[in-house]
Amino acid sequence: MATWTNDELTAIGDAEELDLASRRDDGILRRPVTMWVVRVGDDLYVRCMNGRSGAWYRGTRTRRQGRISAGGVAADVGFSDVDPADSALHERIDEVYRTKYHRHGAGVIGGVVNPESRAATIKFVPER
Repeated sequence: MATWTNDELTAIGDAEELDLASRRDDGILRRPVTMWVVRVGDDLYVRCMNGRSGAWYRGTRTRRQGRISAGGVAADVGFSDVDPADSALHERIDEVYRTKYHRHGAGVIGGVVNPESRAATIKFVPER
């Protein structure tokens, strides 16, 4: 399995926002969606504010592949689900969201730090 380089982790993890384009059934990339991204250890995560019913999240279910761009890094990735029952990991992800995006206020951060969004957490796996 491919892993992120330290430079990639830093660039993407420090980026304010990330663009994600998932692949359709025919392999063509959908239009990119801009979202927040967080780094926990050597992994990168995003969450859907609308939970599993969110349009972009549903698009990631088709092929579980896509392309991301953030911090000057563009990469083809696989989308790996994060177990909603892994409370320790979700608490770490919550904390990074709260710390990184604190200036947006608790109400906005609450959009990605809640049970519905936790259920729609994706880990990016580099495809090389």
